Amino acid sequence: MPVSAVTPLTILHTSDWHLGRRLYGRLRYDEFAAFLNWLQDTISAQQVDILIVAGDIFDTMTPSNKAQALYYEFLGKVSKSCCQHVVIVAGNHDSPTFLDAPSNVLKFLNVHVVGTACDDLNDEVMVLDDAAGTPHCIIAAVPYLRDRDVRGSQAGESAQSKDANVIKGICAHYDEVADIAKAKQAELLKSHKRHIPIIATGHLFAAGGTTTDDDGVRELYVGSLGKVSADMFSESFDYVALGHLHVPQRVGGRETIRYSGSPIAMGFGEARQQKQVLLIQFGTVLKNKELTLENTSESSPHQLNNTLINTDKTVEKTVKKAVNQAASFMDDLFADVESLESDQHSETSIEEPSEQTEVILSTPFTLPATPLHHDTARQMQVTSLPIPKFQNLAQVSGDLETINQKVDKVIEALSDTESVWLEIIYTGDEVISELRESIQAMVEGLPCEVLKIKNTRTYNKVLNQQQISETLQDLNEQEVFERCLATHNIPDEQRLTLREAYEQIVYDLHHADTQAE
Repeated sequence: MPVSAVTPLTILHTSDWHLGRRLYGRLRYDEFAAFLNWLQDTISAQQVDILIVAGDIFDTMTPSNKAQALYYEFLGKVSKSCCQHVVIVAGNHDSPTFLDAPSNVLKFLNVHVVGTACDDLNDEVMVLDDAAGTPHCIIAAVPYLRDRDVRGSQAGESAQSKDANVIKGICAHYDEVADIAKAKQAELLKSHKRHIPIIATGHLFAAGGTTTDDDGVRELYVGSLGKVSADMFSESFDYVALGHLHVPQRVGGRETIRYSGSPIAMGFGEARQQKQVLLIQFGTVLKNKELTLENTSESSPHQLNNTLINTDKTVEKTVKKAVNQAASFMDDLFADVESLESDQHSETSIEEPSEQTEVILSTPFTLPATPLHHDTARQMQVTSLPIPKFQNLAQVSGDLETINQKVDKVIEALSDTESVWLEIIYTGDEVISELRESIQAMVEGLPCEVLKIKNTRTYNKVLNQQQISETLQDLNEQEVFERCLATHNIPDEQRLTLREAYEQIVYDLHHADTQAE
C-alpha cells in the first residue's frame, strides 16, 4: 500500500467505564467525573478525530440519574471539541435498548450508538466523514453479541454444542460485517483513489485473555462459553477495538487487536495496574515525537500526585526497565512484571493471597506515552496513553503486626491532602475473635478508610468456621449456590445438572434487557 494512500487520522480507543459502579458500597462518581474530564482534555491535546467506546459504558442496565448525567454531559462537551465522531457500542453490562433509545438524537451530535445487534448488518457498518465531508474511515460497530443474537436454542443441547454454536454465530456475524465493510472500502477506493481504514469493535472474551481477581468481569455465556480467538477477525480490519477485559492487552499476539482495559481500578485486584487508553494513528506519523499528557482539568476531583512507595526496590527497578523497553512493549503495561502482577490470571481465579504481597498504591508510577506498534506499510501507529489515578487504593496482607507496619508505610507515602482506601487481608495463624474491631482501632485517626477485611487462613476451614465468618458480601452468587449444595448434602452425581440449570438462571438474570418493552 503506498504511503500517500493514507490520510492522517487519529482514533482513541477506550472501554469499560462502568459508570455508577461502587467499590464495597462506596460511591465513585468523583472518580468517574475526573476520568471523563481527563479524557476530554486528552482528546483536545491529541487532536483526536474519532473516539471509540467499546462497551460497558454503565455498570448496570438501570443506571442512576447521576451516571446518566455524566454520560450525556461528556457527549455534549466532546461534540463541541475537535473530535468529529464518537462511536459507542453496548457491552454485557449495558441495556441495549437503553443505549439505543436516544441514538437518533445523538446522531445530530455525530455520536453513533449501536446497542443492539442489528437485523440488517449494513446498519453496523458506517462510513465516517471528516469535517470537509471526505470519507475518513469505515467503522464495523459490533456490540456485545448476546446468546440469542448468535444462536438458536435447541432442546437437549449439550454444553459442547452450545459452545460450538456460540463461536460459530460470532464468527458468522463478524465475517458478514467484514464483507460489507470491504465492499464499501472497494467503492471508496475507486472514487477517492486512496485506502480508507476499517476499524472493528467488539465486546467479548478472547481465548487466553488475562483478568485479575476482584475485577467483576462476568462470564459472557453459560458455562464460560464463547471465548473467541484472534483468527476469527478478518485480516481486512486495520484495527480491532475490544472491550470487556479490564487488563490492557493484545489478542493472540496480534498488535492490532487490543483491549484498552478499564480506565479506573474496578476492584483492589486491579489496583496495581497502570490504566490506559489507546491512540491509533493513520497517515503521516512523526517519529520520535513525544506525546504530552497535560492534565489541564481543574475540575477533576481527587486528582492525585503519583507516589512511589519505597517498600520494594526490585519492583521499582523492574517497572523502570519495562518503561525503557518501549520498542518491545508487551501485551499490557505490566505484562513483564510477574512479581507485580502475581494476581493476574488467565481464565482462572487465585483464591489465596501470597504472604509476600507488598503494599502498592494504585498510583505507583507515571508512565510516559509509549508506542506499542508501528506499521510502516499501513502507515499506522498504536500508542498507549497512561491514565492518572484519581483515588489511592492499597491492598495490605499479613498478620496483625505486619498489617500495622504496612499501613504505616502507606500513610507515610501520602501527601497532606491525600487519603487511601484499604483492603485488609489477614493471613496470620492466630485466631482473633474481634478482627474487625482490631483493624478499625489500628487505623483510627489516619487518612484512610478500610473498605474490606478478609480472613482467608486455613484455620477457618479446619475448625469449620469458614461459613460462620462469611457474609453475603464475601460471596458471589455462584459461591452462595455452592454453599447451598454443601449444606443440603446434594450427591455429587446431581450437582453438575443443578449447576448447569443454576448458571442458566443467573445468565438470564444478568443478560435480560430490563429496559426493553
